[in-house]
Amino acid sequence: MKNHTLHHVLEKWIKAWSLSRELSLPVKYKSEWMVNVGYENQKQRYIFPELNNDFIQLSETIDEPWVYLKVCASPDDLKGKLSKKWIVQPQGYMMSCFKQMSFASGNLPDKYKLEYESYNSTFVVRIVTNDGELASIGRLVLVDDLAIYDRISTEANHRRNGLATFLMKELEKIALANNVYNNFLVATEEGKSLYQTLGWEIYSLYTSAVILD
Repeated sequence: MKNHTLHHVLEKWIKAWSLSRELSLPVKYKSEWMVNVGYENQKQRYIFPELNNDFIQLSETIDEPWVYLKVCASPDDLKGKLSKKWIVQPQGYMMSCFKQMSFASGNLPDKYKLEYESYNSTFVVRIVTNDGELASIGRLVLVDDLAIYDRISTEANHRRNGLATFLMKELEKIALANNVYNNFLVATEEGKSLYQTLGWEIYSLYTSAVILD
C-alpha cells in the first residue's frame, strides 16, 4: 500500500478510531497524536509510534488519572522507563491484512439476521437474532487507502457460532465495494487468534499505560 510505514498507518488508524467514536480528530504534537476522549475512564489518549524521549518526558508531566499513553512497543520495553504511578496494561497487537481475507465457506445460521448503519465514514454491521437481540457487532472506517476494523465483539451467549468470522466477511465486503484492499485493526490477545486464521499478521506490538484513581 502507499505510505506503507508505521507512522502513516498509525496516523490513519487513530483518525479512524476517533471517527468511529464521533470524537474530535487527533491533534499532532511532537512525535505523537493526542485525542480528547472525554470519557470518565479515559479522558485523553496519546499515541506514540515508538518508545522515545517524547514518551518519557510526557509521562513525567502527567499526574491526572485516566490519561492513557499508548505506544508501539511491548510491556517489557516499558519496564524501568515509567514511574510507579503508571499501570501498564496487557499487551495488544496492531494487525494488518494487506490482501483479501481467507474465509471458509459458511452461511449465517437461520436464527440470525444482519443490520447495517453508517456515519462519519464509519460502517456498522450488526448480527441480531430474529427477536432483535444483539449477538455480534463491528465497525469499519475507511481512511484513504486503509480499512480500519474497530470494536469487533460477540456477546458471550452467542459465541462459538462463527458470528465474528461472518461479521468480518461482511465488513470486508464494504471495504472491497469501496476499492479498499488494505486492512488494519488493533486486537487483544484473545482476538489475535481469530484474525490470524483469516490471514491477518502482527504489524506491531501495542501497549498502554494509565494512572488509576
